[in-house]
Amino acid sequence: MDYMLHVLREGLYLALLVALPVVAVALVVGLMMGLLQAATQIQEHTIVFVPKLVAVAVVLAALGPWIGAQMMRFLQAVLLGFPQAVQ
Repeated sequence: MDYMLHVLREGLYLALLVALPVVAVALVVGLMMGLLQAATQIQEHTIVFVPKLVAVAVVLAALGPWIGAQMMRFLQAVLLGFPQAVQ
């Protein structure tokens, strides 16, 4: 039971760690585009979508190897600790 709680806690922490850069970039780009729209008085909802999509794609491309490595490290730890948890 203690092992399962540890795995759950580490999995949630990993999900937060992996998602945080992508969500933060989307938030910053969305705020910048909102300020730009407010300054220029252009109220078009589709203008925000393209820069946000490009920024998220760039972040995912840049951090993809790191995200994959973190997930593989977590999976290896879970699989190596599983036989001890079953006993």
